[in-house]
Amino acid sequence: MQAARQAWRRLEPVHSMIYFVPEAPERYAALGLDTSSGYFASRAAAFGRASAEIVTATFYNFNPAVVRRALPAAWDAASPEQVLAARTDAAGAALRRAAIDRLPDLQETLALARRAAEAACDHVHGRPLFAAHAALPWPDEPILQLWWAQTLLREFRGDGHIAVLTAEGVTPLEALVLHAGTGTVPTPFLQATRAWPADEWDATAERLRGRGLLDGESLTAAGKDFRQHIEDRTDALAVPAYSALGEEDCEHLAELARPYGRAVVDAGLLNPA
Repeated sequence: MQAARQAWRRLEPVHSMIYFVPEAPERYAALGLDTSSGYFASRAAAFGRASAEIVTATFYNFNPAVVRRALPAAWDAASPEQVLAARTDAAGAALRRAAIDRLPDLQETLALARRAAEAACDHVHGRPLFAAHAALPWPDEPILQLWWAQTLLREFRGDGHIAVLTAEGVTPLEALVLHAGTGTVPTPFLQATRAWPADEWDATAERLRGRGLLDGESLTAAGKDFRQHIEDRTDALAVPAYSALGEEDCEHLAELARPYGRAVVDAGLLNPA
């Protein structure tokens, strides 16, 4: 399980940069979408003309009000097909800017990541956002295929994560406050992007303090244990995708992926646009 998590984490920047690079909002703006609408529409376009309710359910931790401001109005400006094409074009432009296409072992890295992504397709039950993406065609360009493989693996893991949160009775806002409590992501960033009112955030934090999971703004020992439990269960649910590789190939993918994730970081693709 540790090798599978390592492989996912090291290649994850190749996918997640799409939420931060300026190439994405530029292309969404050309379709008549603002940054917020572009984000929700681009990730939800795999569903077709997705409703706000579908996105609220599958994205999980966003304030429903901000989702409703974006959808379904976005589909009046651009079709899901146009948005998907814009997202793919943005991904390719950003990854080429980071010179991903010139890194060594691209074909081998892609082959392993794609094997895992395709193996995940045998486990679509209960994973709606992953299943919607898995039904779409693969891009032709190798660097976009690598981005797409990691996109599928990210949504596969994400659906599992939401299943764990739901089973543990963790509300969307509680999940955000617990995440902020780790100190790995700035609280103002989570508050701004997920758009929950300050009073609701504060009330949720106070409830978590009452349960002994939060001390001030940071996780207590019990809070760290609880969040680690959630991460461990999420990792376990992601294993079916990586089981097709086996331990040795998972470790090899993790090693191959290191320069790809590093190139994304070094090029500043994870810095908010």
